[in-house]
Amino acid sequence: MDSAHAIGLFRGPEIVPHLDDVARLRIAVFGDWPYLYQGDMGYERDYLAAYAQSKDSLFVLAFDGGQVVGASTGLPLADDAAAFSQPFVTAGIAVPDVFYFGESVLLPRYRGRGIGHAFFDHREQHARALGRFRWTAFCSVDRDAGDPRRPPHHRGNEAFWQKRGYARQPDMTMLLPWDEAGEGEVIHALTFWLRPLEPKA
Repeated sequence: MDSAHAIGLFRGPEIVPHLDDVARLRIAVFGDWPYLYQGDMGYERDYLAAYAQSKDSLFVLAFDGGQVVGASTGLPLADDAAAFSQPFVTAGIAVPDVFYFGESVLLPRYRGRGIGHAFFDHREQHARALGRFRWTAFCSVDRDAGDPRRPPHHRGNEAFWQKRGYARQPDMTMLLPWDEAGEGEVIHALTFWLRPLEPKA
């Protein structure tokens, strides 16, 4: 990571002073393909409240000077909404064994500098240090490769995730609604990716 940028770690309620910064980043980054998310600050505050209220959650923030330019989140899956747990229950994976990664959002001009790896490193280290998790997991929205809204030079993160040891679980999918610009509320399918969490050395 560029030495001009700093990484800060915030656990549970420590994130409260930065919640609006994270909300604005989510709205900005997820507004692009593949999420096409049209968010608002009220919804964002409600969504992020679950993370702020979980004593074992983690926010990894990237700063440029005093500005938050990237954010990554994680919390015990048992502390998140039931919709996120159901695919694990159906698959026979114990919910208390899973540490869930909510998102990684980073402004475009800061990509390619190792910050994405730092986001995963810190969240995996945090989950391992808690000492009770067997898996780390996240989900990604499913989009048709032929969708005309797909930017011609878009490059997905699948290769990056696979190199980090994550495997897509095609039978573990959930449905979530969110507003898309010009479309209103749309139901989206999101598929989970899992990685076994090695014990702390």
